[in-house]
Amino acid sequence: MKKEKLVVIGNGMAGARLVEELLARGGAAHFDIVMFGDEPYGNYNRILLSGVLAGTHDPRDIFINPLSWYQEKGVTLHAGVRVERIDGRQKLVHGAGGITEHYDKLVIATGSSAFVPPLVGLKNESGQYKEGVFVFRTLDDCTAITQHAAKAKKAVVIGGGLLGLEAARGLLELGLEVHVVHLKGHLMELQLDAKGGAILQRTLEGMGLHVHLKKNSRELLGHERVNGLLFDDGSSLACDLVVISAGIRPNVELAREAGIHVERGIVVGDDLRAPNEQDIYALGECAQHRGRVYGLVAPLWEQAQVLAERLSGRNPQALYTGSQVSTKLKVMGIELAVMGAQEVTGEQDEEVTYMDATQGIYKKLIIRDQRLVGAILLGDTSSAPNLLSAFGRGTQVPESRSELLFPSMGEASTPSVLQLPDTAQVCNCNGVSKQNILEAVSKGHRTLKKLCDATRAGTGCGSCKKDVQALLENAVGDNSVEDPSAHYYVPGVPLAKAELVAEIKARGLRSVSAVFEALADGREDVASKTGLASLLKTLWGKDYEDERDARFINDRVHANIQRDATFSVIPRIFGGVTSPAQLRQIADVAERHNVKMVKITGGQRIDLLGIPKEKLPEVWRELGMPSGHGYAKSFRTCKTCVGSEFCRYGLGDSTALGIAIEKRFQGLESPHKMKLATAGCPRNCSEATTKDVGAVAIGGDRWEIYVGGAAGSRVRKGDILCVVDSHEDVLKLMGRFMQYYREHGKYLERTHDFVERVGIDKLRRLLVEDEEKLAARLDADIQAAVDAFVDPWEEAMRPHHPSQFTHTLPMESEASGSVARPVTAEA
Repeated sequence: MKKEKLVVIGNGMAGARLVEELLARGGAAHFDIVMFGDEPYGNYNRILLSGVLAGTHDPRDIFINPLSWYQEKGVTLHAGVRVERIDGRQKLVHGAGGITEHYDKLVIATGSSAFVPPLVGLKNESGQYKEGVFVFRTLDDCTAITQHAAKAKKAVVIGGGLLGLEAARGLLELGLEVHVVHLKGHLMELQLDAKGGAILQRTLEGMGLHVHLKKNSRELLGHERVNGLLFDDGSSLACDLVVISAGIRPNVELAREAGIHVERGIVVGDDLRAPNEQDIYALGECAQHRGRVYGLVAPLWEQAQVLAERLSGRNPQALYTGSQVSTKLKVMGIELAVMGAQEVTGEQDEEVTYMDATQGIYKKLIIRDQRLVGAILLGDTSSAPNLLSAFGRGTQVPESRSELLFPSMGEASTPSVLQLPDTAQVCNCNGVSKQNILEAVSKGHRTLKKLCDATRAGTGCGSCKKDVQALLENAVGDNSVEDPSAHYYVPGVPLAKAELVAEIKARGLRSVSAVFEALADGREDVASKTGLASLLKTLWGKDYEDERDARFINDRVHANIQRDATFSVIPRIFGGVTSPAQLRQIADVAERHNVKMVKITGGQRIDLLGIPKEKLPEVWRELGMPSGHGYAKSFRTCKTCVGSEFCRYGLGDSTALGIAIEKRFQGLESPHKMKLATAGCPRNCSEATTKDVGAVAIGGDRWEIYVGGAAGSRVRKGDILCVVDSHEDVLKLMGRFMQYYREHGKYLERTHDFVERVGIDKLRRLLVEDEEKLAARLDADIQAAVDAFVDPWEEAMRPHHPSQFTHTLPMESEASGSVARPVTAEA
C-alpha cells in the first residue's frame, strides 16, 4: 500500500503528541510524516518553563522528545523553519528558506502566542522591544529574561494569570524585587473566584511578591531601555525589567490566509477537521471546537488521541465531543485544583465553602441537582481525587457536604486508587485513566518504568506515580517482574556497573560520547551523562577525555548553584585550620564583592554565598585558595578536633592527620559525596563515627577506622573496618576503601548504603585481609588518582571555554537547512 504524506505544522505539545499517538497506533505504516517547528529544538514541556526560569529545572530536563527521537521514528522534522503559506489548492506547505512539502493530510497545530497589549513606548526606534522588555512563552524567552535579570533589580510582570505568576516566581528566585500588575480585580480570575484570588494574593505577598490590582498599563517608560511603567490612572512604577504575560492568542493567521474558516480559533468539527476542507485538521490551542478554545493540556491530549484514532484507521469514526475542564497545578508552589463552574448560576445551585486565610486554604463546591458541577481547592488539594471522580462521573454527592471537603470526617476515608472506578483519571497531566494503566499491565508492562513509558502516566508532574505503583502491585500480585534496568549504572546504557566498567576498559572508551556510541547504539541520554562522566574520570584519571556538556552545572563552573541562580564559593581550609591572614583575605573578598552571606559550614569551612557566575573567576583569583569542592560528588572535607596538641583528653594528633587526609584526597571523584573526620579520642567531638569515613584515636598510637557512617537524613554509626597503628596506615586503609567504593559503588549511592549492601565482613576480608589479592592494585590506583588531581579553580586563569562563566542556556540553535540539532554549550 502506498503511503500518504501527513504534514503537521507545529512541534509543540499538541502537534508532537499527535505524532506520538499516531505512531503508537501503527501510523507509520500509513504515512510518511513531516513536521514543521518554529523553534530549532525538539519537543519540550512548556509547562515547566517557569521551573527553567526559576533555576529549578535544567532546560535539558524539560525535553519530551529530543531531535534524535524524530530520526529514530522516521519523522522528518523541519526544526527552526516557520511555515509561510499553505496552498490548499495544490496541497502544498511552503516554509522559510524555500522548503516546500506536499501533503495528502494536513494538521495545523500552531498553538498560541503571547498577547501583547498596545502599550505606548513598547518598541525602540529600530522597531524592536525596548531593552528589558520580554514575553514569556519559549525557552529562548527564558534565556533572554535570565540574562537580563542578572543586571536588573526590580521587575514588573504585566498579567496576574497563571503564566504571569509563574514568571514572577522565577524572577523572585533570581533575587529581584517583583511586582505583578493585573487589570482585573483579583488574581487568576479564569481559575479562581474573588475570595480565592484574595487568599492567593495574601499568600503570595507573604512570599515577597508585590501585587497591584485594577491597574491598566498604558506606557513603557525609557528611551532605548525600559525604566518604568505608566498606568492609566497617572501613577507609575519604576523598574528595569518587564515581562508581559497578559494572555495568549491562538495562532490562526496562517489558516486565515489559506482561506480556512477562522473565528477566535480555527473552527473544527467533532472529527477535528476544518469545515469544507477534506484533508485539513486542527487541534490544540489554535483550534476552536463547539465555540471553545482550550488552553489546558488535558483537552489537547484528548484531541490528539481522537485524531490519531481517525488517521490511523483504528477507529475512523472516532469523535471529539469536548472536554470537561479540570486541572491540578501549582501556582508558585501553592497547590490548586479547579474544575467546572466557579459561581452559582441560579437558585438551583448550592454553594459550599471553607476558608482559612491564615493557612492560605480555600475550598468551594458548586452542587446542582445533588451533583458536583464545579470546585476550587486552593492550598489543600487532598480531597481532589474524590472531587475529580465525582465531577467526571456525575455521581450523586453525599448529603453531608463536609465529607466532600474533608473526607476523613465521613464514614470512610478518601478511597485509594484501588477503590476508584476504572474510568477514574489517575494521571491528570497526560489524561491516563485507571483502565489505561490496567490494560497496559495486562499487555505485559509489569515494571513501573515500562508501565509509565507505555501509558505516560507519571511522566508529567510525577505526583501520581505512587498510585501507578499501587495499581501495578495490586494487578501483578506475586507475578511481579524484576526490572533489569533497575540494575543499570545509568539509565541510557543497559549494563550493570561491573559489566559497564569491563566494557569501558576493554574498549578503551575515554569519553561519554564514546560510551554512547559503543554501548548504547549511538543514542545519547541526557540523564546518563553526569554519572558516566564521574565513572570515566574515576577509571581513567588524567587520561579521561573531558566533555563539559556531560557535567552538571555545578561541575562545569566548580561552584554550588543556589536558588537565586548565584553560586556559593567554599575555599578549602585543610583540616579546618586557618590563620588570621587567611581570614582577612576571605573577609576582604567578601566585602569587595558584596557577598550576601558568609556562613561557617558544618565541615569547618567558610561559605561565601550569592556570587554571580561571571564573578566566580575573579573571586577565586582574589582568594588565592584551592577549591573546597563543596559542590561535587567527590571527597569534600575532613573535619577535625584539636586532638592531642591542645586537648587534655587527646590521645592522637587528629588535626595533623585530618590535614594530611584532606591534602591527599582533595577533589577525589566518587559515586557520591564523601565527608570525613578524625577524632583525637573516643569522645568523638568531630563526630568521626558518623562520617563516610572516619578515624578515632584510641591510645597507644592506634586508630579505629570507621566506614559507612551517616548523620544527614539518615543517621547511622559507621562500622569499624580495622584498627591501625599510624597515620600512614590510616591514609592507606582509608584510600583503599575509597578506591573500592569508587569502583563498586552505584552512582549516587552513599557509603552507608554501599557498606550495608556489600557487608562489612566482606569489606574486611577484601581490604584488610586481602583475601583476593586486590590491595596492591587498589593502593596503586588510588595513588594514580591522587597524582592526577588538578585544582579546578585554576580555570580562573585559563577558562575551559570562553563562555564557561557567562549566562547562556545550555543549548544553542544550529539550524542548517531543514534540521537543527541541540548543542550543549559551556555554562
